[in-house]
Amino acid sequence: MAAPDGTPLWVSHVEPGSTPDITAARIHALPALYKAAAEGLPTLADKGYLGAGIGIGIPVRRPKGKSERALHADTRTKNMLIRDLRALGERTAAELKERWRALKHVTLSPSRIGDIARAALVLNGHWK
Repeated sequence: MAAPDGTPLWVSHVEPGSTPDITAARIHALPALYKAAAEGLPTLADKGYLGAGIGIGIPVRRPKGKSERALHADTRTKNMLIRDLRALGERTAAELKERWRALKHVTLSPSRIGDIARAALVLNGHWK
């Protein structure tokens, strides 16, 4: 998770590689985000989080086999705004992976990867 300015805030526990992102989010993050959404703080996610629930803003998918133009202009604009705002979050993930190369090609058990990711998050806060 990242703050609106792109500052990394939190790294979840690691699930096995076959676990979809939405499943891991339902376990580790979404319960807290629903509370934040009820208090008016929106959360943005990518299209992989379809069905995440209230307060989770995701782009609208275009109809299968159709071009992006098949969506209404308002919907395309909303999608563009969500993508632009999410870019900071994506930059945050890339920053952690690039700055801490140990996160790029990890072959350890998931429990150890989580420890490394949390350590990188703490160190990243002291890096600046």
